[in-house]
Amino acid sequence: MLLALDEAARAARSGDVPVGAVVLSPEGAVLAGGHNEREATGDPTAHAEILALRRAAEELGEWRLTGCTLVVTLEPCTMCAGAIVQSRVDRVVFGALDEKAGAAGSLWDVIRDRRLNHRPEVIHGVLAEKCAGLLTTFFRNR
Repeated sequence: MLLALDEAARAARSGDVPVGAVVLSPEGAVLAGGHNEREATGDPTAHAEILALRRAAEELGEWRLTGCTLVVTLEPCTMCAGAIVQSRVDRVVFGALDEKAGAAGSLWDVIRDRRLNHRPEVIHGVLAEKCAGLLTTFFRNR
């Protein structure tokens, strides 16, 4: 989570909402990282999770991220939750809850929806206060 927080800080420095993500291999090695780049790129899909998943798939040469773990500072939204399910990661670990747009248990639970063919394990609350604090500070300063 500390690496994801570092990614989130990079987003804040470039004017994006401070959300960061990393993808870990089945052995725990860092495959890829990403942070929000919507403002930097003008791309509405440039969420930290999407970028980290894309980069991990590129690193592996395979779209299936079976056995991998996605670590992210904020609960994924519905777009990211869909990408997580489609990427076949085994586990999602996140910090802060997103009660307004969260799709991993807060508002929706897309990631663990029993109607879908893949349901990653979800672990939440890891360094939650630190993750939420970064967001609070960012929006307070805006």
